[in-house]
Amino acid sequence: MKYFPLIWAALWRKKTRTIFTLLSIIIAFLLFGMLQGVNAAFKQGVDNANVNRLVVTSRISLTEALPIAQMQQIESVAGVATVAHATWFGAYYQDPKNFIFAVPVDIDRYLKAVPEIQAAPEAIDALRHTRDGILVGLVAAKKYGWKIGDRVPLHSTIWTRKADGQSDWNFEVVGYYDFNGDKNQTDAALFNFDYFDEARAFRRGTVGWWVVSLKDPNQSAEVAGAIDKLFLNSADETKTQSEKEFAQSFLKQFGDINFIVKAILFAVFFTLLFLTGNTMMQSVRERIPELAVLKTLGYSDLGVLTLVLVESVLLCLLAAALGLGAAELLFPLLKSVVGEVRLPGSVLVAGTVVALILAVATGLPPAWRAKRLNIVDALAGR
Repeated sequence: MKYFPLIWAALWRKKTRTIFTLLSIIIAFLLFGMLQGVNAAFKQGVDNANVNRLVVTSRISLTEALPIAQMQQIESVAGVATVAHATWFGAYYQDPKNFIFAVPVDIDRYLKAVPEIQAAPEAIDALRHTRDGILVGLVAAKKYGWKIGDRVPLHSTIWTRKADGQSDWNFEVVGYYDFNGDKNQTDAALFNFDYFDEARAFRRGTVGWWVVSLKDPNQSAEVAGAIDKLFLNSADETKTQSEKEFAQSFLKQFGDINFIVKAILFAVFFTLLFLTGNTMMQSVRERIPELAVLKTLGYSDLGVLTLVLVESVLLCLLAAALGLGAAELLFPLLKSVVGEVRLPGSVLVAGTVVALILAVATGLPPAWRAKRLNIVDALAGR
């Protein structure tokens, strides 16, 4: 610690330059934390997928409807415990930015297939007996201020009503639900399929996908193959995947998120490498006479190298800590946009490692030059 004042004084020798360099590194690690945090949230959704469930969609595409008559056939497959269904509704509340994952379901079947959904018995019973009722997730209810008894207008980007040809659907909030293991799943809503199927203008008698719970998750491949075999060469061929595979394929529709994040961060840190490296080289170049004096006073070559290298490490670690800390503080403020996201410990560790690599890569060349410094030549200005 006795050398810290010397290192700190050298770091702030040129305050303006140090501040701008510090800000550049902070912004880079803020971006690192935000992007990696969002990427981790996407991964969490995939990792939280239940191994006991399969998702059955049309072989053509997710948007292709399947006949509801398939349900009994899927239920007859050995190894199937429960079959439920859901349909993409494509809803938003008041403004297209306020997307809400609202899906029409048979609530009794859906709760058996997805037991993570937790709702009060009276809320579930109210949904059964309220044709246009809707069960809203806790996050959605808090975000929009919905209370039990409120009438909620949702605009569907797909479905029109046969009665008036309009895309606006009105529901009555009958209760709330939570989702064990993933709070982001509660930024959604569930409503009655019978009401939806009767009121929609087209594709009545169809569903979007099947949710199949298994008696034994070790038989998932066999059950998936048996389901697809049922509808092979029919007008409604299916593609059956585990819930995790389905989640991964759904994300890929938006692109390879992981690759995009890594490509952006590589470009940012590649640029930062030159910026910080240039700053350290210039700082050491200006202090050559001072470093020569230190050697004259008895500092060893290795000691001088260590002082310069620690200066680089201190700069990078301080900026990384501030950047990652800012990212952690920003996530709660962006909850309505990115959902319930916290900066994972793995991202903090990765950020620290990246900061150390950056510090060594930018600090070692000038530190090595300081180590090899000849006292006579340096004091003579040669």
